Amino acid sequence: MKKLLYLLGLSLTFYACQKPDKIYLEEIYEKPVIDANPELKVLSPEESLARIHVPKGYKVELVASEPMIAEPISITWDGNGKMYVAQMNTYMQDVDAGNENEPWSKVMMLEDTDGDGKMDKSSIFIDSLVLPRIVLPLDDRVIVGETYNRNLYSYRDTNGDGVADEKILLLEDTVRDNRNLEHQDANLLWSIDNWLYVSNKPFRYRFVGDKILRDTLPEPLPGQYGLSQDEEGRLFFSRAGAEVPALGFQQHPSYGQLELKEQWDESFMEPWPIVGNPDAQGGPRRMRPEDNTLNRFTGVSGQEVYLGDKMPNAYGDLFIPEPVGRLIRRAKVIHKDGKITLENAYDQAEFLASTDPLFRPVFTATGPDGSLYVADMYRGIIQEGTWVGKGSYLRGIVDERGYDKFYQRGRIYRVYHEDMVPGPKPELLEKSAHELIPYLAHPNGWWRMTAQKLIILKNDQSVVSTLKDLAIDNEGFFRKLFNPDLNFGLERLHALWTLEGLNAIDKEVLKDAMKDADYRVRAAAIRISEPYLKSGDVEMFEALDNMKSDDNPEVLQQLVLSARIDNDGTQEMVKYISSRFPQNELLQITTGENLNPSFDELQALKEKHKLKGEGAIQIVNGYKIFQDYCSSCHGTDGKGKDQLAPSLVGSPRVQGDVITTTKILLHGLTGPVDGKTYNGPMAPVAQYNNVEISDILSYIRAELNNSGTVWRGVVGNVREAYKDRDEYWTIKELEKNPGLPSSSNR
Repeated sequence: MKKLLYLLGLSLTFYACQKPDKIYLEEIYEKPVIDANPELKVLSPEESLARIHVPKGYKVELVASEPMIAEPISITWDGNGKMYVAQMNTYMQDVDAGNENEPWSKVMMLEDTDGDGKMDKSSIFIDSLVLPRIVLPLDDRVIVGETYNRNLYSYRDTNGDGVADEKILLLEDTVRDNRNLEHQDANLLWSIDNWLYVSNKPFRYRFVGDKILRDTLPEPLPGQYGLSQDEEGRLFFSRAGAEVPALGFQQHPSYGQLELKEQWDESFMEPWPIVGNPDAQGGPRRMRPEDNTLNRFTGVSGQEVYLGDKMPNAYGDLFIPEPVGRLIRRAKVIHKDGKITLENAYDQAEFLASTDPLFRPVFTATGPDGSLYVADMYRGIIQEGTWVGKGSYLRGIVDERGYDKFYQRGRIYRVYHEDMVPGPKPELLEKSAHELIPYLAHPNGWWRMTAQKLIILKNDQSVVSTLKDLAIDNEGFFRKLFNPDLNFGLERLHALWTLEGLNAIDKEVLKDAMKDADYRVRAAAIRISEPYLKSGDVEMFEALDNMKSDDNPEVLQQLVLSARIDNDGTQEMVKYISSRFPQNELLQITTGENLNPSFDELQALKEKHKLKGEGAIQIVNGYKIFQDYCSSCHGTDGKGKDQLAPSLVGSPRVQGDVITTTKILLHGLTGPVDGKTYNGPMAPVAQYNNVEISDILSYIRAELNNSGTVWRGVVGNVREAYKDRDEYWTIKELEKNPGLPSSSNR
């Protein structure tokens, strides 16, 4: 009876939080006349707000602006709804990035004391920082990380004055990160699996006691600035430098990287600004000639999978800020046969776009009130100084138009549907672990994740029994009666992961969860079972083997990925899954990697090169292509085959100027090589795209010859320079004409 009353209480708690019955049919706004050459001038927050366009039915409200904040780069909230704003106060304050690395940046703490949605109280929570890039609230502590500094600290305000007066080292790493600030780790995220992920590098972290432990991943995380997760913990990255608005979402990065062809089409890569963008780093080739608008994503950052409850038809969509285009893309995330594809929600238009050329959306987040929040740096120059150097295209535009005159401002907005009322404000920090459990079923994902995190941090084992009840059977008659719209699947999902975070999971709960009606729960149970697999638990292996007949491709993908813990012992199970879905692209690729005879070599290659960032992914991908295509002549070890092809190990062409090797790959090679004649010419591999060829080159240079990796842009330059060539190269000709023609774009 006690349990029945408790479960009934859960229903009553959320009776007022049911999903609305109304389905919102949106109409895109009428696109305003595009200003191809906008005037650069500071608009007040209210004037700039009037220049922001969203679809019919949505409202945009100002939450905070200068002088309360300046140069906001990210926003987040603690369990009581206090907002923390990371400010890069020294970022590009002049065209030469003067004083950029001085400790003058801040983390602000903002509060809305009267409940009108606008921040009316602020304090400098932390002062004297170097370009903060990580802000993650725990309980009453906040983890903060700075640029160049790999240490992670927790900060706490112990006397309630809004200023942190306690600083504790959680993770010590004395190696300075000397990469450009755009390429360093950022956006520490507490994921549903209770690991903390960053945007790049092959590491993830776990908060244990009062310390952060670090774990290595098989490959580097693929992102740049920005990291988000969906309701089941799938991670979404972006990489502005490579002009990729979204990646990394086909499988969890704890198993390595997987990108599928056609996970979006070419039209998805094309943004639709409503203001001219002459300051695109790529120059005129990145602008439509008729109106100077950006024609490809180039500055993406701070993306968010919206999990709030105040834009009902947008739940689960991916929102991608593009500060160069002065817009935010709304992408529909489509699951079909296990594969995920992204589509623009609108036809040649964007969810949010501004005609104010100083509008610079750099970050989005689902707020406690259910709205989508937007951080706008509101400035002239958005690119870091490395890309605005003297002689560059951007430097000329900045000098000509005066972009460098606009800085030390910033605005924060919230977006919600006009038929909804944002709120309520949370008060979770003082609640007990038992009092937090009902929020694991909240319709707003921010509440679910915050409740899970706080329960784990409290480490109150007295809630374990209740969590187990929720994880395996919480669809009782009375709960359905009082709240038919409560999402029981998500509640069970969070209950499982909360048990995992409390180190209180057991096999019986997992085996029950593997039979759950919700595929998300079944997939999570497989992941959580992995420690048992590592210990060789026969009973758990049998439970997993029984799941090979599951009909959901995403569950089967997880089963195959987890099977890699004992790849030899699970081959028959993987073969069976592969045979069931011969036309499923995702499962064929995933099972194919397990069944690949080179599986062990691939894992060793990932382990060896994982610290090389994006280069590691290139080397691994290059290895796959090399074994499939090149090894038949050059040998699986690259040392060549008699009469067929020379050795690539120690080759002066491979070790020398990469342009020479690229020429050979694109157009082939004939004639003697180092005085030896082979049976025939080397065929060109121009059918591979620039990325694939740079991957091949990276493998044969970095793995076989201890040289560096190769940027795809080099391949593109060579391909363009010799696009009219239709004959093989000879060694003599290559030696006579090294490099590119003098007129080529270098």
